[in-house]
Amino acid sequence: MTLLPDIIFVPLSALCPACNVSRSSTRRKRPADLLLGESGESLLTLALTLPILLGFIFGVFQLCLAYYSYEMISECAREGTRYAIFRGSTCTTSSGSSCTVTATGVQSFVSGLSFPNLAGGTMTTAASYPDGDEVPGHRVVVKVTYTDGYKILFLTTRPITMSSSSEMYIVQ
Repeated sequence: MTLLPDIIFVPLSALCPACNVSRSSTRRKRPADLLLGESGESLLTLALTLPILLGFIFGVFQLCLAYYSYEMISECAREGTRYAIFRGSTCTTSSGSSCTVTATGVQSFVSGLSFPNLAGGTMTTAASYPDGDEVPGHRVVVKVTYTDGYKILFLTTRPITMSSSSEMYIVQ
């Protein structure tokens, strides 16, 4: 004698007549049935929202790239100014030779910095001595300009120009 009841097999269609589960509902639908039902609704929603979502993602990516480019040119301007303030008219090496740098030397130094140019733009550098010479106590100004045409969803915008400058006093 068992205490457990016998397992009784009851078809699903008998338990839930409203579920309409039968072999005919699992067959492949004809193309005419697809037009009448809701089975293609998610594909249509995806087709309408995916371009908008991708445009937004690539737009944010371009904004991040523009911000990185601005930070890159700011750092280049600061590095160029730091290079110039320690190479004024009184700068000498350990062997006694002069290590004075001119505006052209500062420009070539900044151009040689190895910051990755991810956006592929053009960078120009201008160094100047507003007080007239490289004497300690006088100022040096380095201005870096960066021009690039950013692309938003395969459309090229007009070139965007960013610039940054740095000014410091010559130390030696």
